[in-house]
Amino acid sequence: MSNAQEITRDSTLAEIVVEAYSADRPPDRVPVSVTYLSNQELSRFNNSSLLPAVNNIPGVRMEERSPGSYRFSIRGSSLRSPFGIRNVKIYWNGMPLTDGGGNTYLNLLDVENIGSAEVIKGPGGSLYGAGTGGVVLLKSPRVKDDRIVLSALGAGYGMQRYSLTGTVHSDKTTARAGFARQQSEGYRDQSEMERNAVNLNLDHAFNSKNSISASIFYTDVFYETPGGLTLALFEADPAQARPAGGPFPSAEDQKAAVTNKTLFAGISHHHDWNQRSYTSSSVYGSFVDFQNPSIREYEIRDETNIGLRSVTKYFISERVNLAGGGEYQFLDSPIKKYENNGGQRGDKTNDDVLVSTLGSLFAQSEFDAGAHWLITVGLSANFAAVSFDSSFPAEVAEERTFKPFFSPRLAVLKSFKTFSAYASFSNGFSPPTIADLYPSTAEFDQSLEAEHGNNFEAGLKGKMFSDKVYFSVTGYEFRIRNTIVPRRDEADAEYFVNAGETEQRGLEISMDYLVVRDAEQFITDLKVSSGYAYHHYRFKDYIQATNQGTLDHSGNKLTGVPPTTAFLTFDIMTRRGPYINFTTNYVDHIPLNDANTAYAEAYVLISARIGYKNLLKSGNVLEIFTGVENAANEVYSLGNDLNAAAGRYYNAAAPRNYYAGVRFDLIFKR
Repeated sequence: MSNAQEITRDSTLAEIVVEAYSADRPPDRVPVSVTYLSNQELSRFNNSSLLPAVNNIPGVRMEERSPGSYRFSIRGSSLRSPFGIRNVKIYWNGMPLTDGGGNTYLNLLDVENIGSAEVIKGPGGSLYGAGTGGVVLLKSPRVKDDRIVLSALGAGYGMQRYSLTGTVHSDKTTARAGFARQQSEGYRDQSEMERNAVNLNLDHAFNSKNSISASIFYTDVFYETPGGLTLALFEADPAQARPAGGPFPSAEDQKAAVTNKTLFAGISHHHDWNQRSYTSSSVYGSFVDFQNPSIREYEIRDETNIGLRSVTKYFISERVNLAGGGEYQFLDSPIKKYENNGGQRGDKTNDDVLVSTLGSLFAQSEFDAGAHWLITVGLSANFAAVSFDSSFPAEVAEERTFKPFFSPRLAVLKSFKTFSAYASFSNGFSPPTIADLYPSTAEFDQSLEAEHGNNFEAGLKGKMFSDKVYFSVTGYEFRIRNTIVPRRDEADAEYFVNAGETEQRGLEISMDYLVVRDAEQFITDLKVSSGYAYHHYRFKDYIQATNQGTLDHSGNKLTGVPPTTAFLTFDIMTRRGPYINFTTNYVDHIPLNDANTAYAEAYVLISARIGYKNLLKSGNVLEIFTGVENAANEVYSLGNDLNAAAGRYYNAAAPRNYYAGVRFDLIFKR
């Protein structure tokens, strides 16, 4: 049910308040393209991943190279992410989950520990620091009663998922703790996955002016990496892992995999100075034990990430408010690399330490100019530096300090009776992440420059026909200079280059039609949702130097971005408990290299979930459900390796897959 107009089964547009850009208003009163996903929308599928819900947002695409290995793209931002999530800033309960090196381990979060998500499209520099790829605000569930929730799920390819969550609530304190285990054998060879996650969230109000929130989680995730296939291998047997080739063993022989053990802890304090102003401040840290035996090498990282963020908002009058603050992040990342001898560490090849610091100062003001006009003006100053120290094989000390960059944002919104029109200008700045500057070639790149560019956007959003139809239409043009793109050498090591300028023009449309909402009828809710995105993304002035000469990619389509995507969903809920969720997604063909000589074929995915959810006489809730993914049994690649050496672009997704599960909410009344 996810779409760009943020409507859920249990709410209307007027009841939803989004936090994007510190707005705290309904989405049709916020001059930005933002999508709100409720817990109900995240739970329309098999409850094992954010991916299917996120892929129902026009302009947003989440990919899975193997179970547990994700990429997240907002308007084409995954171009520079051969693996992992980069150039998208993700926050967890108001604190950056994205570390000081620019990387996000989204697979650490269990879906049942996510209560809602806001996806902000376009540069978010005026309040969210450096970045051109958008912002995601994730929050844990907010429950105001005492309960225990048990759930279990089983699916094809050895998928099993179990979770237990308990919540204790009082007038001033809410504590929520949970444990979730998920495992899968995977569709492809060398694609097993196992994750154990423990989380604790605490909210406490000291008095009417002061409150704190604490978020702690520990996740131990392991997933195997089968590697990319050539088109011939993909067509012959998409389930196979990358075989041996040339001097390199197979993914199975090398036991290619990732193990990530992470402890994240943060605490936030909210203080109301008076009725006109408040300050929210957070301090957090994470400790990561990361091991990655790959086909080429065996890498070990021990990362320490700390940071703080503070925002103060002051309502000067009923028509004017001012928000300002800052954010600081520090990452210390010792990296050791060894030869990989069949999944065991061999001789050491590198012993390096990278240290990254990111900082931003920001301010924003909103003016109610009267006659239903709202004007937003924002500005941030962004700072970034990365140091590199190597003790083996040679002693090297280098540093990259990027020039301070100022990112302005100006937005204007005009509200009418049933809809709003808005226009905005924003400037984005995205320095290379440490993974860009220190790729698998194990060399520190002194030449890679930061991306930056201007985004122009205009849109309409609102409601019609007695609030039964909700719609959003957005058009934009984003011109990025020094676009960072990945490449791979003959040894299959990735590295990055600046590709001149890209021109990204797009159109995003979504609509919800609430056909029925009547609690007294047998069908209490019947809703149809649809969305469409068009991407006219092109390289500009992009010349690639090769051993055979130069290649001119100017005018080519942007690598990894489908020209069009679309979705259609419908949801039926009944008074007596049965429900149906149906989803279909279309993804157009995708260019796989900068030269546009290879494409992934277009595909259509169909999924459905049926279930029975009933409020028992005791007040407890029992839900039983079953469903199917990829009902049409499409053969497709989800998570392509862009610009891969020897044409190894394809990571096959699972064919038709059935699942079934149960959930029991045991509620305690005092």
